[in-house]
Amino acid sequence: MLAPYACAPANSRGRLYPEAAPEHRSEYQRDRDRIVHSAAFRRLEYKTQVFINHEGDLFRTRLTHSLEVAQIARTVARSLALNEDLAEAIALAHDLGHTPFGHAGQDALNACMRPYGGFEHNAQSLRVVDDLEDKYAEFRGLNLTFETREGILKHCSLRRARQLGEVGQRFLKKRQPSLEAQLANVADEIAYNNHDVDDGLRARLLTVESLCEVPLFARHHADVLEHYSGLSPKQVRHETIRRMINALVSDLTQTTQARLRKLGPADVDAVRAQPAPLVGFSERMRAQSLELKGFLRDNLYRHHQVHRMMFKAKRVVHDLFSALSSDLRLLPPEFFDQAEAAGRGDGAAARARVVADYVAGMTDRYALDEHERLYQPRRLR
Repeated sequence: MLAPYACAPANSRGRLYPEAAPEHRSEYQRDRDRIVHSAAFRRLEYKTQVFINHEGDLFRTRLTHSLEVAQIARTVARSLALNEDLAEAIALAHDLGHTPFGHAGQDALNACMRPYGGFEHNAQSLRVVDDLEDKYAEFRGLNLTFETREGILKHCSLRRARQLGEVGQRFLKKRQPSLEAQLANVADEIAYNNHDVDDGLRARLLTVESLCEVPLFARHHADVLEHYSGLSPKQVRHETIRRMINALVSDLTQTTQARLRKLGPADVDAVRAQPAPLVGFSERMRAQSLELKGFLRDNLYRHHQVHRMMFKAKRVVHDLFSALSSDLRLLPPEFFDQAEAAGRGDGAAARARVVADYVAGMTDRYALDEHERLYQPRRLR
């Protein structure tokens, strides 16, 4: 039932370590299952999306965000006759390398790592599935297929791409990833824009009145009020956001279908050779989506309450990296052993990367506790 330009498991470029084919599932189903059973995936439950984990039980986390991305990706993949399992696997894994405290944590860790090559959460997600997950007998990492790994690495600096072998080549050659990878990327955008509207309203950092200045929101909010009376604010919010998501998904599906009909790529290689992604919105919807994104940047992500919390979060990450780098014996034994071994090879950069791996893997709650253990004299352990 797959389109000729979809990724078929039988045509996969394979895994870093050869394995026997699975008996009762496809190669991409195996990838998805390994991701869901990984420790890194479980930790996403306690990692920030916008609001720090302890600020409320109903706000999105990296885990719930990843599930929402996967749901959107599967829906569109089915409509386009793409490989749903691959799109889902990429969506579930795309944030595995994210730091605690969301983008504030990433920015802080990148600043700490700047003398040693920097920190990119996208590259870290690939590092997690390729190396840091360590529970299989015959290989390190999860040994995922090339196609899933390619989709996880949705952006990458050229310097880092040169270090990543085959999976980094498309950035050097300016080629496109699979349609499933392109789809997971856009599904990520749809999910975070809309659930950040929901969370921002729930936290009372955004108002319906201000959001009505955004055409995408205003149109669907007016539609809800026109068709219903006597709804609670929560119902109005939900009905508006579900219409926004539906409009974005419908436009994405129809626009991508039209592009595929026009170009008629014969296979995945023809997709990769295109000068630009084929999965995307119409020009009108793209403009409206960008306008919503800009509104959220100015009114939610830069809100003084969010900014104040992010300021503290950056301080926590910086302090943790500084302390652990200056005294490796503060690391847990397994990370201390890795840092010591790394120091005998590449030196300071390799040791710093081990510290970054440890800090990036922390949940919000663990990072706050670890910071208290290290910096509060009355906290002995």
